[in-house]
Formats: sequence, C-alpha cells, structure tokens
Amino acid sequence: MIYLRLFLEFFKTGLLAVGGGLATLPFLRELAAKTGWFTQKDIIHMIAVSESTPGPIGVNMSTYTGFTVKGILGGLTSTFGLVLPSVIVCICVAAVLQKFKENKTVENAFNGLRPASMALITAAGISVICGCLVFPNEIINGNFAAAFNVKGIIFAAILLFLFKKYKKHPVIYIALSAVMGLIIGF
Repeated sequence: MIYLRLFLEFFKTGLLAVGGGLATLPFLRELAAKTGWFTQKDIIHMIAVSESTPGPIGVNMSTYTGFTVKGILGGLTSTFGLVLPSVIVCICVAAVLQKFKENKTVENAFNGLRPASMALITAAGISVICGCLVFPNEIINGNFAAAFNVKGIIFAAILLFLFKKYKKHPVIYIALSAVMGLIIGF
C-alpha cells in the first residue's frame, strides 16, 4: 500500500509541478506535512544532495524520498511516479503539436506557462534561502541574533565572488559547497 501511495503522490507532483525540479518543492513541503515521511529540515538536506548529484533535481529528490521511506523499491516507485506524467504529456503534446504547431492559440498557451513556471521556481528559491540563510520566524519573534545564518551568508558571498571572478564550471562550486558543508556542518 505504501508503494501505491508513493507512486500516486509523486505522480501528482510530476503532473502539476511545471518548471523543473525546484518547482516540486511546494509539493514536497505539503507531502512532508501530510505524511510525516520527512521533516521540513530534511527537505533542505534533500535539496543539497539533489543539487550535488548528477541528474534532474526533482528526480533526485523523489528518489531520495522513496528510498528514505521504503528502500530501493520505494526510490524506484517514487521516481517512476514523478517521471511518468512527463512521458505521457510529452507523447500527447508531440502528437497534438504536429497538427497545431502553427496555431497562435497553442503558441500563446505555452507563452502563458512561462510566467507560472518562473513564479514556482522563484518561490522555491526563496524558501531555500529562508531555510538555509534567513529565518523569518526568528525576526518575527524579535530574536535578530538567531535570524541569520552568518556562516552560511559569508560562505554564499564567497562562492558568488569566486563564481563571478573565475567563471569555473558550476559543478566545482557545488562540490566545494558539499565539502564545506561536511566540514563546517551547515
């Protein structure tokens, strides 16, 4: 029964999370609250692992979740559930677009999806920043000393400086972040 639930939850996520891996973040937060399979803090670790490993972020996070809940078969089940809607939609869209590829309405519909995708990705980015660097609840409670992850902000600033100055491949900075996270214990 748990495998069916993993499949269905990630099928729904894969069907509705338009815009890539970080667009799945709101769905994962809801899933954490609804199922208790992982905590909101675990999501931050999932993002770190997913960003540090090869492959699409959403797929990595679904595999991580499924594996955490039910081992290898759980990881495969949740990954298949996340990917299947995209495969189905791509096949259907390809068939339809062959007939309507010059239709202005179809073109406008795709243009309308871009801002929605951008909004989902922006919201996910803001929630990652709030989860790692800034803690709004501490600000609300008046505890300004605990409201900011100073080490994290300094490290992010250093990484941004290095990235701008040396323009190396992002994988180098991801690997550096993973190593520093292990050493410092972010």
